[in-house]
Amino acid sequence: MEYISHYNSPLGGITITADDKGITGLWFDRQKYFGDIKGSTECDVEYLSEARKWLDIYFGGQAPDFTPPLSLSGSEFRKSVARIMLGIPFGQTMTYGEIAAMISPKMAAQAVGGAVGHNPIGLIIPCHRVMGAGGKLTGYGGGLDRKQWLLEHERRIIS
Repeated sequence: MEYISHYNSPLGGITITADDKGITGLWFDRQKYFGDIKGSTECDVEYLSEARKWLDIYFGGQAPDFTPPLSLSGSEFRKSVARIMLGIPFGQTMTYGEIAAMISPKMAAQAVGGAVGHNPIGLIIPCHRVMGAGGKLTGYGGGLDRKQWLLEHERRIIS
């Protein structure tokens, strides 16, 4: 069973989905690679409440001190990229190339870019903290303006 909830953020509407194991998706409404929500039931299950609490803390100006339970799907490669992104400290960034090197010395940054770009659980799995070579602001399914806002928001919080 797939459940769905909505959240109003300072950057626009967010859709959150969960199954019986945890959060399966978190997207800005109408962003690139928006998840399939057909057949989802509007319901306030515990995992969705935890995700909204996480978002309240985040947009309220604090670093959340927990990660809601996640139900990751996709290939083992995409899951490994997601786990690395979860380890990027709040307010800091990492490049696609750095993530690639953590997976394999022969891994291409472009392959990591594909996995990051299709991250189904935005914000909580902080794909906005992944930058291009030299720290260049590149790619974000929610739009580069949102990515910039999120990075600046986190820097303000840790300052």
